[in-house]
Amino acid sequence: MEILLQPWPWYVSGPLIALVMFLLLMMGKRFGMSSNLETMCAICGAGKKSDYFNFDWRANRWNLLVILGAAFGGFIGAHFLSESEAVAISSETVESLENLGFESAGEAYLPERLFSLGALTEPGSLFLLLMGGLLIGFGARYAGGCTSGHAISGLSNLQLPSLIAVVGFFIGGLVMVHLIFPLIF
Repeated sequence: MEILLQPWPWYVSGPLIALVMFLLLMMGKRFGMSSNLETMCAICGAGKKSDYFNFDWRANRWNLLVILGAAFGGFIGAHFLSESEAVAISSETVESLENLGFESAGEAYLPERLFSLGALTEPGSLFLLLMGGLLIGFGARYAGGCTSGHAISGLSNLQLPSLIAVVGFFIGGLVMVHLIFPLIF
């Protein structure tokens, strides 16, 4: 039980990811979270309004289990397999985040300032969450997939567009954290 309460090292989790990718490749499937959004839109009838969503969504329903697995796995990991809520980040990062107004820095994975129920009643926090969701959704569609799809599936298939997308994701993340994040907060 003790091994489940600790983060797994790369030499365990990496080969497990590689095994899943191998199995998906052998079955002719592609991994990615944003493709589930297309499937859900097709299920809801968006194909009547746009030809883009007019496809047989039943062929992709296996991938909807990925979302359920991620949600349930995250819940189980957070509530039953974590000994503490503390996040292992450097003291300099904690101090930097506290200076920006994130009092729970280093104590929890999701900052209460943005992810508490009270934050949903604040117009500023709600606006940031909605804009972030829209930008992530647009970016995932514009890039032809999300970070998990490109970084795990695309790079496993040695696709140059996925390499370019992953480099772009990292650059965008660095720009956000070092330039835009301090301006917002």
